[in-house]
Amino acid sequence: MITLRPSEARGHANHGWLDTYHSFSFADYYDLEHMGFRSLRVINEDYVAPRQGFGTHPHRDMEIITYVLGGQVEHKDSMGTTSVIRPGEVQRMSAGTGVLHSEVNRFDETLHMLQIWILPERRGLTPGYEQKAFSEQERQGRFRVVASPEGRDGSVVVHQDMTLHSTLLGKGEKAEYTLKPGRHAWIQIARGSGTLNGVAVKAGDGVAISDESTLVLTAGEPVEALLFDLA
Repeated sequence: MITLRPSEARGHANHGWLDTYHSFSFADYYDLEHMGFRSLRVINEDYVAPRQGFGTHPHRDMEIITYVLGGQVEHKDSMGTTSVIRPGEVQRMSAGTGVLHSEVNRFDETLHMLQIWILPERRGLTPGYEQKAFSEQERQGRFRVVASPEGRDGSVVVHQDMTLHSTLLGKGEKAEYTLKPGRHAWIQIARGSGTLNGVAVKAGDGVAISDESTLVLTAGEPVEALLFDLA
């Protein structure tokens, strides 16, 4: 079963410095029919103005993944981490028992990123941070693992039975993925348009998938997409 969550159906808020779209209920956007999918709780597509950002604030008991599509973001946290995240890099922060952090665009171009929250396998984990880069060549024409429970193929480690893949597809190119029995998937189209198993998809769309064995994503125009393989 393939269920499309169209881009235009997402929650939306424009705060001036932040233009944000919510695939699932978040902040002032509340929708009982879209509270998440399996362990996937939040996908926010954020556009952050230059020299603006999210000041220091707390989180706990959540796996937070930052995926930058354009621009760059400076991260600081109470664990002593300071870093800059750029396109092609994946950041994972385990909030666990509690962490303070900030994500700020200290640069002169608009920041475009996906903020992703995953429910952890258990509460009370020790807070942690990890960041890795994945080249375009690694992701071109295939689903490349970028986050997994076991850190497979050099991916960041996430504390949940969830594997995240990234792909880049040129016009007419396709990537295939086999979903094991009993598994579910969510595909988020970050850029471009095409088809997923014959269903038209475009930038900002999300697709919930259950009871399917083979997934074929085909680009009508160049595509960047994320695939979440979920228990």
